[in-house]
Amino acid sequence: MTKDRKLDHIQLAFDSQTDFAEQDKRFIYEPMLAGHPKEEDDSFLFLGKMVRAPFWVSSMTGGTGVAEKINKNIAQACREFGFGMGLGSCRKILFDKTQWADFDMRETIGPDQPLWANLGIAQIEKLLQDKNEKAIVDLVGELRADGLIVHVNPLQEWFQPEGDRIEHAPIETIERLMGRIHIPLIVKEVGQGMGDESLKRLLKLPLAAIEFAAYGGTNFSNLELMRENPEKQEMFQPFAFVGQSAHQMVKNVNRLLQEIGEPGCRQLIISGGLKNYLDGYHLTTLSQLPAVYGMASAVLKHATGDYPELKTYIGNQLKAFRLAKQYLKLNPDYDGS
Repeated sequence: MTKDRKLDHIQLAFDSQTDFAEQDKRFIYEPMLAGHPKEEDDSFLFLGKMVRAPFWVSSMTGGTGVAEKINKNIAQACREFGFGMGLGSCRKILFDKTQWADFDMRETIGPDQPLWANLGIAQIEKLLQDKNEKAIVDLVGELRADGLIVHVNPLQEWFQPEGDRIEHAPIETIERLMGRIHIPLIVKEVGQGMGDESLKRLLKLPLAAIEFAAYGGTNFSNLELMRENPEKQEMFQPFAFVGQSAHQMVKNVNRLLQEIGEPGCRQLIISGGLKNYLDGYHLTTLSQLPAVYGMASAVLKHATGDYPELKTYIGNQLKAFRLAKQYLKLNPDYDGS
């Protein structure tokens, strides 16, 4: 048996070879400066509540056959590990409570973790035109949510066969909304991120947070295009490849902060294209604003089954994040390439 084990080790030594091309140049590994991470209270204030993990799950699903189970699994993980969640689009329950159970997560997540409702910019624009902002206030109140995520998705709406047409610049609609209701707001894109001018306008507003939903993850414009006829797909496919990555957006926000001075918005949710805890550690550490990170599609994959599967995934994710925090420093020479 010992001989077999030694042979296994020899084979594993060959199989575990790494190549310089695979080196993660974002980090400098410092093994001499710390012991292994301990299970300590790492609580910090985010979105007005004390959270225990720099993680976020945003705008997943609602109004489908398995949505209630998925959202309950996520809400339970939020409660157990101490992080927040944003609900999927709540449009379906604005005026019809048939699918209310898919979204009613306050009892599951508990009172102490952030829970945010969610509506699209097209719905916000229509409600403001109808002078029915009370529907927004009622939605947030009845869900016992901490605030409202406004997702901004002009390309998705344009490509969606049944999509709405947006009349006004989304930033103007958001400013009108803030003038009419006094509910904390998060503004996010839906898979392509946003450039400097959009970020600058948002940073000046007293938003609770900006969520990136950057290029590199689930691209909802591309998703809608895939539902279209082949002629329309061929015509508009190039739009699927425009946008800003999470790394680009963090660097841009850092630079804009020097230009703006004191921002109105002081927190970020970094999402879009993050594949693992090292992406999250790199970008939240790089950010000059307090930030958490999200990986919606990875969480969704584990949230569709039984809760223990999601619990194991989140637990390992956060353990690995703490390990990275203990031994990895950011490489100041890394430029994103």
